[in-house]
Amino acid sequence: MSIAAVILAAGQGTRMKSERPKVLHTVGGKPMVVRAVETAEKIGAQRLVVVVGHGAEAVTEAVRGRAEIVLQAQQLGTGHALLQAADLLRGASDLVVVLYADMPLLRPETLRELIAAQRAEAAGGLAMLTVTLADPRGFGRVVRAADGSVAAIVEETECTPEQRAIRELNAGVYVFDSAWLWQALPRIQPKSKGEYYLTDLIEIAVADGRRVIGVEVSDPEEVIGVNTRVHLAEAEAILRRRINEQHMLNGVTLIDPATTYIEESVQIGADTIIYPNVQLRGETVIGKRCVIESNSLIADSRIGDDCHIKASVIEGATLEDRVEIGPFGHLRQGAYLCEGVHLGNFGEVKNARLGRKTRVGHFSYIGDAEIGEDVNIGAGTITVNYDGVRKHKTIIGDHAFIGCDSLLIAPVVIADHARTAAGAVVTRDVPPHHIAVGVPARMRELKPPEPPEAHEG
Repeated sequence: MSIAAVILAAGQGTRMKSERPKVLHTVGGKPMVVRAVETAEKIGAQRLVVVVGHGAEAVTEAVRGRAEIVLQAQQLGTGHALLQAADLLRGASDLVVVLYADMPLLRPETLRELIAAQRAEAAGGLAMLTVTLADPRGFGRVVRAADGSVAAIVEETECTPEQRAIRELNAGVYVFDSAWLWQALPRIQPKSKGEYYLTDLIEIAVADGRRVIGVEVSDPEEVIGVNTRVHLAEAEAILRRRINEQHMLNGVTLIDPATTYIEESVQIGADTIIYPNVQLRGETVIGKRCVIESNSLIADSRIGDDCHIKASVIEGATLEDRVEIGPFGHLRQGAYLCEGVHLGNFGEVKNARLGRKTRVGHFSYIGDAEIGEDVNIGAGTITVNYDGVRKHKTIIGDHAFIGCDSLLIAPVVIADHARTAAGAVVTRDVPPHHIAVGVPARMRELKPPEPPEAHEG
């Protein structure tokens, strides 16, 4: 069985009141049209077509390389939109799945159920998704025949009083027999405004003697269509709840799920505790037994086990196990903190590697640097890495001690067991067992510590 999927993404979405095409508004960090493409990919669609119209260039760019694109130059209804894919897909598959790009909560499992219902119909009928809601929200009513099949879809404006009382509604997701679909589509007649509607295919199928199978979705939230910013926020909240529930079932503690924002690409280890007002984004991986305190934002980063992060921003960084940061730390792209590193409050690290058990005091900036193991970097230390033209590197060896308010003018090397005095401005390399003192710093040899005096017992 071969499957083609057609995603309808041509509408303008005027109720969004936005210059951006509606289907490019994001839910859970991804444009809605990208979510629709991912859903189609997960059901194994061998051919995937996106019908674009309003904002065609931007929508095409969002799905480039993942779908074929056809243009609906004039928005003449959903039936007309699907017809634009006919030349590409005629004879290319057994089934055609049709869905909308503005339904970001639709699950692949639901589409698989709909496909199975269509396949079970011996006469090769069509299957459509329905939903029962207390508030019909203007959707077309599903009228059932005596045998349980769908006899018609009646738009709300055309309903009789009896039909208006129906609460089973058309969700707008279909599975068609491909051969029948492409010969039936041109038979749709335009409405008074010249538009062609997919819902008319139900009447055509019934007239052709084909059964229309209505599959009621078990979770009505799946078929929420986004037409306004209110709907967008509603979909965002539902998706966030789904994601958070799955993490909690996997052993993660979320103290307040309602204020915890986790994108679905994020991975979190068991026994990690997430405090309120935390945002976890992108390709972030967090290990086991971590504590992420309130007001932290972590994006595209890898966090090891047993780390403790307090109210800090971490972007494109890597932390090994047992790292402590914050409060108010900032790790930027390329920061790599080895096991047991401590970064104090208001510390910032960019494109730098900090060795095992190194400690960075508060109000310090470490950029374009290679820091050894067991280094103490005092408060207010700055690696002066930019000369106005190029970035330069600072290297600090193992067991070095950097005094408070030191300025390290890169390129510079602070050797193993070297030191800088408080307030030193270091413009040249510091040899092992030397201390840099003053402005500009002068080198003095460090005397080995004298052994403690012996006391008579």
